Amino acid sequence: MNAPLTLLDRLWSLHEVHQGEDGTSLLWVDRHLVHEGSHHAFAKLAERGLPVAEPGLTFAVVDHYAPTRRTGPMADPAIARMIDTLRGNATRHGLRLFDLEDPDQGIVHVVGPEQGLTLPGLLITCGDSHTSTHGAFGALAFGIGATEVAHVLATQTIWQRKPQALRITVDGDLPPGVSAKDIALNWIARLGADGAQGHAVEYAGSAVRNLSMEGRMTLCNLTIEGGGRMGMVAPDDTTFAYMRGRPHAPHGDDWQRVLDNWRNLASDADARFDRDVALSAEQIAPIVTWGTSPEQALPIDALVPDPEGLPPAKAQAARAALDYMGLVPGRPLAGTPVDQIFIGSCTNGRIEDLRAAAAVLAGRKARVPGLVSPGSARVKAQAEQEGLDRIFVEAGLEWVASGCSMCVGMNGDLVEAGKRCASSTNRNFRGRQGKGARTHLMSPAMVAAAAVTGTLSDVRPLLKGRAL
Repeated sequence: MNAPLTLLDRLWSLHEVHQGEDGTSLLWVDRHLVHEGSHHAFAKLAERGLPVAEPGLTFAVVDHYAPTRRTGPMADPAIARMIDTLRGNATRHGLRLFDLEDPDQGIVHVVGPEQGLTLPGLLITCGDSHTSTHGAFGALAFGIGATEVAHVLATQTIWQRKPQALRITVDGDLPPGVSAKDIALNWIARLGADGAQGHAVEYAGSAVRNLSMEGRMTLCNLTIEGGGRMGMVAPDDTTFAYMRGRPHAPHGDDWQRVLDNWRNLASDADARFDRDVALSAEQIAPIVTWGTSPEQALPIDALVPDPEGLPPAKAQAARAALDYMGLVPGRPLAGTPVDQIFIGSCTNGRIEDLRAAAAVLAGRKARVPGLVSPGSARVKAQAEQEGLDRIFVEAGLEWVASGCSMCVGMNGDLVEAGKRCASSTNRNFRGRQGKGARTHLMSPAMVAAAAVTGTLSDVRPLLKGRAL
């Protein structure tokens, strides 16, 4: 009898072309996504005079360096040069390019799913760690380095060692004001930034099944911040409803044929995982980070931790983080003043995220300045059709174009040194949003709460009488 399989087992076997003597696998890549930072890999191809092996499976996106204010010429010639280099490489190799003025442009991990390039059962790579986002559709999706990007460009394959399997089961109903971002920050805070190291994480349980595709993408996106190699959710009717009719998704008879295959992409009921973690949705509260790692996070109603009460291995890092963040142990996190806010990124720049923030901001004024950058041009257009842009602007926030924006600080959108930003992004590392910037990660609704109060604040009282 065949041994029961996990979703990881099924997807891995579907893509394994060859297994090396050292146990590594040569895997076929169904979708390869590239961006401005992929120029090193294209240069390696040029050095060897090699073409892109499968240009029809390679898609180029302008996102990391994309300026979010697009009137007039680009002020920074270095940014213009990076974008022009991607354009040249895309033209040279015949790649589909989602350029700045393309109505389908956006952050690569937003564009892929909304275009239907991301499909259940595929293996997707990109030179960006948050490629794990695409695993929300029941795909193998992971970030790769520059040398690996070149290998995929040249061969449409990649060598990988199969990770172990970790299942995180979240059962129950999420309380009001609690989102997928809070689920992710909760488990990362519990297990640590290396808690899932060496593992592919499969998310399961009723709370996960009740998430929208946007929520599942947020969950898989943040898997990397807990050390995981990739995150995934088995596809179901929610997945199929999202995919149907997307530009690059199967249509007509092909749709029904693939649907039958996609329904088989699940872990067997008796499949064994290398590790299992169970969480109760009812016990998860709105979370904010207080330090310089996503694991340094606590519920908004908690106190700034005292390093002396932490394990020795964590205490030194906590002291350094508190010093950098300018926080005092024992004081409440709630009420900490912020200087500005940011809503956007591949983690929380989708339409559901903007709706959640707008639900808090409607009819209110922001006490601090802030930037709202939708995850794609399509998200921007939909938000404007729904009037969300007016809510943000009337609250006093700036509504800009799509791109990675203030998440990476490569495109002119920065937090000044010493300034504190409430952000819906994925990383709070030192200098991530700008040299000396102090970043607190949280959900878009929590960012909106910080905007209207000028402090780190619990969004739940602000949502009374309002629906996310």
